[in-house]
Amino acid sequence: MEQVVIVGAGPCGLSAAIELKKLGIDPLIIEKECVVHSIYLYPTYMQFFSTPELLEIGGYPFSTPNEKPYRQEALTYYRNVAARSELRIRAYHTVTDIVQADTGGFQLQVENRSGARSIVETQKLVLATGYFDHPNLIGIPGESLAKVTHYYREAHPYGGTKVVIIGGNNSAIDAAMDLMRTGAEVTVVYRGPTYSPNIKPWVRPIFESMVNKGRVRMLFSSQVMSIEEQTVTVRSNGEETQLANDFVLALTGFRPNRSLLTKLGSSMQPDGTPNFHTDSMETSVPGLYLAGVVAASAADANEIFIETGRHHGTLIARHITG
Repeated sequence: MEQVVIVGAGPCGLSAAIELKKLGIDPLIIEKECVVHSIYLYPTYMQFFSTPELLEIGGYPFSTPNEKPYRQEALTYYRNVAARSELRIRAYHTVTDIVQADTGGFQLQVENRSGARSIVETQKLVLATGYFDHPNLIGIPGESLAKVTHYYREAHPYGGTKVVIIGGNNSAIDAAMDLMRTGAEVTVVYRGPTYSPNIKPWVRPIFESMVNKGRVRMLFSSQVMSIEEQTVTVRSNGEETQLANDFVLALTGFRPNRSLLTKLGSSMQPDGTPNFHTDSMETSVPGLYLAGVVAASAADANEIFIETGRHHGTLIARHITG
């Protein structure tokens, strides 16, 4: 019987584990991929919006010569923090089911990559499952075609091709700038009537300049209606146009998967936002806690990021240890 199991080895899950260790509990972390897999999926050369001190966990300093760290630096930082803290991480194991045990606590069914299954029992359970595995689907014809992806890594494969980017926030703008530099013909399709206010302030003027010079095509108040093998159908101002197209980057954001929460009977608000105590992160199910973006409101999954979710572990650890 484990004292505490944490599902998810992202920054918020790691932070919760470190805070629990400080108070005498050695939790088991179960992660279906690698440590901080969500950051691993970020664009290869992505630079964070946050400064390094806002990404720190466990009191370990995040040293970097840059004002804002890059993805590779964050991977190194969190990997080293996990190792130095001697966290018990069972990577590449997927929690396929959770039930409340008859004797109290929770029983987790876990499966490794070869399909071997095991049972893990725990008194307390922390869900820190993030949201990067569940992109917001548009629900249009052709979205499942091989040329469509919800994840952008780097520009090289798209050099010399025609690319449509769906979205208008930072991920879309950063991708458009990268693709432009590799010689791709880029069209950004955005529902909003003008540029998103969320665009990084040091990026927006450069991007606007590229649009004004015709280096990037920006379609405001527009939406992709369907995706075909060689074209994309876009509606702008009530008129539909077909654009020649090789690839589509549907950078429409992500949402938390709360199926485990609802299965365990945790109460939810009408819009799907989970109910929990803000001073402890405990849900309506005793012994079940949330850490990170899984606790975000259904209306805005981005309201919780590393810089805020990293503090959830302190609340959880204090509550569990009394």
